[in-house]
Amino acid sequence: MSTPARYRCTSCGNLTRFDVTATRRTRAYHHYTVGGELTVEDEQVLEETVELVECRWCGPVGRVEPVEADETGAADEAGSQPVQG
Repeated sequence: MSTPARYRCTSCGNLTRFDVTATRRTRAYHHYTVGGELTVEDEQVLEETVELVECRWCGPVGRVEPVEADETGAADEAGSQPVQG
């Protein structure tokens, strides 16, 4: 599986809080106790489709784009506060 995407809201500069709607197909080991309690172990994501990403600060009006991990390094050091313009 690939590394999860990082996102940036081009409207406010947010790098840390997003609502991500995704569909996943997984394979998991289900371990039930004698009493019927379920523990899911060793879950593998076989397929994932990200359907929608919204900025938590701007909501649906925000413009979110994926960014490479090395692009966010300088912004992370400066903090993830909105860009004032």
